[in-house]
Amino acid sequence: MERSSALRALLAALDDQGYDFVTPTPSVCRRAAERKPAQDDPLRDVLGWSRAFDRQDLDPELFKLLAAGQVLTFEGERFISRVRVSRLDGMLFLHSAFPATAGDAVFLGPDSYRFARLIAQATAGDRVATIAEIGCGAGVGGLAAAKRFPDARLTLGDINPRALDVASINVAHAGVAFEARLSDGMAALEGPYDLIVANPPYVAGDSGRAYKDGGDLHGARLALDWSAQAMERLAPGGKFVLYTGSAILDGGVDAFRAALEGLVAGSPHHLTYEELDPDIFGGELRREAYADVERIAAIGAVVRRLA
Repeated sequence: MERSSALRALLAALDDQGYDFVTPTPSVCRRAAERKPAQDDPLRDVLGWSRAFDRQDLDPELFKLLAAGQVLTFEGERFISRVRVSRLDGMLFLHSAFPATAGDAVFLGPDSYRFARLIAQATAGDRVATIAEIGCGAGVGGLAAAKRFPDARLTLGDINPRALDVASINVAHAGVAFEARLSDGMAALEGPYDLIVANPPYVAGDSGRAYKDGGDLHGARLALDWSAQAMERLAPGGKFVLYTGSAILDGGVDAFRAALEGLVAGSPHHLTYEELDPDIFGGELRREAYADVERIAAIGAVVRRLA
């Protein structure tokens, strides 16, 4: 069986079995790795918590699909899956196993759940025929939007070929028609689009991971650049829905908000901006790149083109 077909079959089999797993923060995953499993649940251990396993721990057909999907490796004398599977917004998503430290890893975590909720809230009552997701990763934003607008044409873009591969498997499993394009930001996403969604990397510094590093401005550069690109590709009345993090500087200054407001000022667009969570990824504040930062907030921003 061809690799991607095997992984699509894996998702189908997991759906048939009612598999369910919610991916928490990396710190919670690290704690789970130090604990003994609370109950005998091999599927969640292998494909959720990324624990090593013996061949007999898994249903033989599922093991065959993992092997055919070329995602098994060894940890000592035991197997470990290089992918994990999570359920989000009722859908299953394949993504990188914990810890997702490779440069081309495809990450899914608590931000992904907030992102999907933001899309649902920001687009209620809209009419959408074309959707694009910038930096699609596992395809969470694109699928969350397509679930609400099933007749819309979906385009996924990412600079990471592995992300496009994983997202394509997830979207195909969901039964959604789509087009995937290798794209740095919106470079290959011409538009115009009725709805553009993005959850860009927003962590300051250089970790070497495509899904994590947001550039300068305390990690806000990509979010700002993608916002500018999306504004140029929106159809009249279209929306850009952005989920990101903003480093709130000493004194409570939200420099990203000020930059985004400046970008929108004088243009035919309207900005709605909200703190969805005032304090996320607090562990990052120990790093020198955040020496002048009070906290990191989760941000939901919606830019609507007026004309």
